[in-house]
Amino acid sequence: MNSFGLSQLLRQSLQGQDITHYRTELLQKASQSPDAQTLLDLSLIMQMTFQNEQAAALLDAALSLQQTFNLARGGKDALRLLVVKTPGDLTANTPIECILENAPVNMDVVYVGPGLPWPATLPPHDLIFVAIGEADTHTAILAQLAEVLAHSPTPVLNKPQYIPQLSRSAAFDLLHTVPGLQMAQTYRTDRPTLQKLAAGQTTLDAAGLNLAYPFIVRPLGLHGGIGLCKIEKPEDLSAYLAQVEAELFFVANFINYASDDGLFRKYRVVLVEGKAYLAHMGISSHWMVHYPYREMKEFASRRMEEAQAMLHFDQAFGQRHAVALRGIYDAVKLDYFGFDCAETADGDLLIFELSNALIIHACDDEAMFPYKIPQMHKIFSAFYAMLQNRVAGRTAV
Repeated sequence: MNSFGLSQLLRQSLQGQDITHYRTELLQKASQSPDAQTLLDLSLIMQMTFQNEQAAALLDAALSLQQTFNLARGGKDALRLLVVKTPGDLTANTPIECILENAPVNMDVVYVGPGLPWPATLPPHDLIFVAIGEADTHTAILAQLAEVLAHSPTPVLNKPQYIPQLSRSAAFDLLHTVPGLQMAQTYRTDRPTLQKLAAGQTTLDAAGLNLAYPFIVRPLGLHGGIGLCKIEKPEDLSAYLAQVEAELFFVANFINYASDDGLFRKYRVVLVEGKAYLAHMGISSHWMVHYPYREMKEFASRRMEEAQAMLHFDQAFGQRHAVALRGIYDAVKLDYFGFDCAETADGDLLIFELSNALIIHACDDEAMFPYKIPQMHKIFSAFYAMLQNRVAGRTAV
């Protein structure tokens, strides 16, 4: 059996194919010859079939055997890219396997983190890309990497010292003065504080939270709308805490971004060397917009609107928010990252979250989303061009 990759498995999964049968084959192979690549592939499949504990154990087992893996072989004269990752789930690192799928790149990945120091010997490489996403648990390793890579003889993309500022709480401080941009200030809080609020034993002001009802709450470290809820009144908070076991939370004011037709439009935008690209636009009757989801599949009119938004992005959305987009890029200082956003009623760009590890891919059903694949390839081509620019000593802005 050949080695799997994230893009191949994601495509099969999104298109409704059953990938669980791979587990049996790989488990049998691992029991006969537990090589690191097999364990790594098996860990990925376990993640994608929602067996997270087993996935983590298998990844640890793989990394106990080796720390560096080859992800792609692009040929003798292909660009040599070293990708730095840390152990974790699919949201822990930039999904670079999807971004550089079929690109002429020789790509190796080195895992670093607790018990995994920077190796003394590395594969030959022309440049380094730090794929580790922002997370509280990644702060220490990113700080260590900043020291190590400060002396790198090859170019480093997405320098690790800038990644922690993407956090929900830090991003507001970073961006709130950018012209044409709105972002709700996000606070970290804990379960006891929220329990007191729910019981009427304290107020938002007394708890040091400059909030008003309704506000949104989510557990620290979770993405994709998991555990995200809008709190209209203290009773809602009581019900929420009864269902969610987390101890630490983010809270922020809810900003209503409904359009005139009552629908909510959420955009995922990525910046490659400062150039903005639309990765998707979800349209929903609910304020919490996921993509792709039932409504985008059910309404052809919404898919048509997304297609038009992609076709005219530079002249429409990109032009409307040119100042804000430039301000975001200048403040963040990363070569590649993205954000989920919307447009307010008064025309500002409303930022929900920043991330260098957003899942973007060209794995959607081509029959239903025929416009999506060319758009994603445009992003992927820009990413590959960025790598070439850095090897050549150029910076495109």
